[in-house]
Amino acid sequence: MSMEKDKKRRYRSEVMKSGPVKAAARAMLRGMGLDDEDIAQPFIGVVSTHGEMSPCNVKLAEVSEQVRRGVYRAGGTPREFTTVSVSDGLVNGHSGMHFSLMSREIIADSIEIVMRAHQYDGLFCIGACDKNFPGMMMALTRLNVPGAFMNGGPALPGNYKGDPVEVKTVAEYTGKLIARQSTEEELEEVSRKAWPAPGCCAGQFTANTMGMIAEVLGFAPLGSSTVPAVYSQRQAIARAAGRTLMQAVEANFPLPRDLVTRKSLENACAAVAATGGSTNSALHIPAIAHEAGIEFTIDDVAEVFERTPLITHLSPSGPYLYVDLHEVGGIPCVLRQLLQGGFIHGDCLTLSGTTLEQELQSAAPADGKVVMPISKPRTTSGGLSVLRGNLAPGGAVIKNAGIDRTDFRGPARVFESEEDCLKVVIANDINNGEVIVIRNEGPVGGPGMRELVTVTALLYGMGKGETTALVTDGRFSGASRGFSVGYVTPEAAAGGLIGLIEDGDSIYIDLANRSLTLELDDEALDARQAALVPKAAKSIVNGGYAEKYVASVGPATRGAVTHSGGVRWENDAEKNM
Repeated sequence: MSMEKDKKRRYRSEVMKSGPVKAAARAMLRGMGLDDEDIAQPFIGVVSTHGEMSPCNVKLAEVSEQVRRGVYRAGGTPREFTTVSVSDGLVNGHSGMHFSLMSREIIADSIEIVMRAHQYDGLFCIGACDKNFPGMMMALTRLNVPGAFMNGGPALPGNYKGDPVEVKTVAEYTGKLIARQSTEEELEEVSRKAWPAPGCCAGQFTANTMGMIAEVLGFAPLGSSTVPAVYSQRQAIARAAGRTLMQAVEANFPLPRDLVTRKSLENACAAVAATGGSTNSALHIPAIAHEAGIEFTIDDVAEVFERTPLITHLSPSGPYLYVDLHEVGGIPCVLRQLLQGGFIHGDCLTLSGTTLEQELQSAAPADGKVVMPISKPRTTSGGLSVLRGNLAPGGAVIKNAGIDRTDFRGPARVFESEEDCLKVVIANDINNGEVIVIRNEGPVGGPGMRELVTVTALLYGMGKGETTALVTDGRFSGASRGFSVGYVTPEAAAGGLIGLIEDGDSIYIDLANRSLTLELDDEALDARQAALVPKAAKSIVNGGYAEKYVASVGPATRGAVTHSGGVRWENDAEKNM
């Protein structure tokens, strides 16, 4: 398909600003400093999550400015706006985490509202925290106007006693303190060193995993997501990306649904598997697919995870951080190896209208440390697995990268919420060999499917990250590791078997056979089911957004989405003028 496609179309924004009836609108536009030439040009929405919610977001205004310069230089009139952001790092371990995943929906919905109300002709999204990325890609796909994405960039690590440190290090030092393997003074010193400048988390956690996915899907310039937030190089990339978007606007091609296809979604899953990325990707990739009207569930994710080798040594399953990946060639270096091995589809489109295979011709080869050659992978299957069994007939997800053993069997230790479990963990009352079960933390039961990184990080810091296991209908941070099985579906609030587990029940996690089993006979399960009394909703569901979210959210294994998907937005300018 040619970039010259559809030259004769009318711009969508003309319905807002052209003709005698819209003279008042033009007066308002002039009130913002626009001249006639500016008003005549296509209008491009430039949305960011700039603000002081987290170190991830504080530099996004600078990125937005550079994008707007690129758009304006290429003949567009940028229109800046912002949307909400929740910092997972600052809301972990307390009730604020209920609203993290909810914010993904608000981000997508709020961008849709501004774009459809103001009839902008293109959309450039700039995000920098866990839910910004998927929320914005969902909005781009839903709206299906020419669109692009760029993240604010990863943070540089700090240094403590000659070793790199970042936020995961701090959380694990807290666990060391509980286990009396460290001191409060050491913990505070690590905390002071861990985040020396703005940017996203420094490892292959959720934000950077989703930034990588933006590259793979074609929304973001290849190589852009690993450039540290404080590097001046990011300014030039942002301006160039603004110009590239304008080429797509002028040609009306490629559109987001030209980019988001079954093949490109499989590519995204392969990149996650190859890098040991965040388990949250198994939640967000189906949600992005849903916006395009593509049926892409946990089964599709699992198939790609299973067949794709793990070829990087990125944190949390390896010693290297995103700045290290940047130095050896960034995401294109990883994708080149996957392409050479036949693990991704090279004919998928990028924002420039060229194919992924064409874009990767100049990608750096594997360095052998951060990125392994495809002929010498760390493991022959990916760094994540989808488990099934009587405890998770709808599926569950584990990050198995970096785990030495292949199975875990132990007695259940059941907690009804994260708070209940944290009290016991902080008291150092978790025993080796136990399978910790935290339930009522799913999309409905949570509500909002809180991530339980505080629990997993403390356990690792205490030296119990692989001598205990964790099973939950909640989710994890991209920084989580060990025998942590999350996203169990159906969740307890939906009648899932996880709601029937009792202390002492035997649970078996079998990575080799991808299974999760509650070892209890059918007669005992039937008796418990008959005696089960449904739990009342948590007190958070009492009006407000949480009430609306619980009423509409679907299961985790289908993306925890809140609408029917495949939205069509007709171009009023073409239809009516």
